Amino acid sequence: MTQSNAQLQQRKTQVIARGQGNVYPVYVEHAKNAELWDVEGKRYIDFGTGIAVCNTGHSHPKVVAAVKEQVDKFSHTCVMVNPYEIAVELAEKLVAIAPGDSAKKAIFVSTGAEAVENCVKIARAHTGRRGVIAFNGGFHGRTNLTMALTGKITPYKNLFGPFPSDIFHAPFPIETHDISVKASLKALDNLFKVDIAPTDVAAIIVEPVQGEGGFYAAPTEFLVALRNLCDQHGIVLIADEIQTGFGRTGKMFNFEYSGVEPDLITMAKGIAGGFPIAAVVGKSDIMDAPLPGGLGGTYGGSPVACAAALAVLDIIEEARKNFDERLDKINWEIYYKDLPFNPSALSLYKWAPIAEELKTLDRKIVLNSMILKWDVIKQEFNDLIQF
Repeated sequence: MTQSNAQLQQRKTQVIARGQGNVYPVYVEHAKNAELWDVEGKRYIDFGTGIAVCNTGHSHPKVVAAVKEQVDKFSHTCVMVNPYEIAVELAEKLVAIAPGDSAKKAIFVSTGAEAVENCVKIARAHTGRRGVIAFNGGFHGRTNLTMALTGKITPYKNLFGPFPSDIFHAPFPIETHDISVKASLKALDNLFKVDIAPTDVAAIIVEPVQGEGGFYAAPTEFLVALRNLCDQHGIVLIADEIQTGFGRTGKMFNFEYSGVEPDLITMAKGIAGGFPIAAVVGKSDIMDAPLPGGLGGTYGGSPVACAAALAVLDIIEEARKNFDERLDKINWEIYYKDLPFNPSALSLYKWAPIAEELKTLDRKIVLNSMILKWDVIKQEFNDLIQF
């Protein structure tokens, strides 16, 4: 007889450590697409998606079929011992879709935290430097090094120190918290003067949208400034796209909105529809800095997870054929309908760049921009304005 949620929760607390607690005492019996059914037959909409993992829904038929086909062939050999074509194919696809035009290579690991740690290893090998800069409120994992990078004590770092040295933090620009882009960049400059010289910094790691920090998007201005700063000092720019990747914010990777090409990109979570695999993709000359055998792991690039990931990429690519158009319509409705004019009319005239701004920038920046330009727009195109 199936036990209740309460009974299963009682069993769990007896055998699973409290540190690995669960948010909801709801035990899943099965799931499909965006819905869950618990052991008591109750039906839920799954807003958690396994912490930003099931971007293509639960048990997508293409993912299920790909996994079954691969398991029938073999489940594991270790890509570092006896490799297999499916891992090569996935790497080819990942380097092709990664932002930027530079030649790229990939490695496979099992978790997002491993991807972050390997980024640090690669950056240090490439630069010969020690320091890594992260940002307040950022989350990068639960291993010792990635906890050190994480800019939030409770619950992730509390009781777990000491942490590795040569990790530094700077404020993340959040306008609602009165932290401007200018203030964040000034703090970085101060860090270079007080704590570590830029010539000793191997990498700067940043989430384009902070996850655990409160879902704050990094302004495009900030990401562009980081790219320039890293270029100036020979620092590796790491984009932590673990939560934002694989269509979660509309584009395949969130960095695409800024037009900035990072040096290294972490990928995990939504990559394989719930199967454990992660990757680092980056510029070839940087990725090849470690010596053979310096990167990898037993389960990294599992053939079963690779099969799931290839299916996920096919699903996303198919959906994206009309996804961008649908997303634009939703964005207009949610964010821009209260503007005092018809935005679509702008694209017909010389204010097309402003119309493009509306599609690429966050709402607050857009509104501020339009306030600055409003008098000119109103004067020249008064007949187009719809109040």
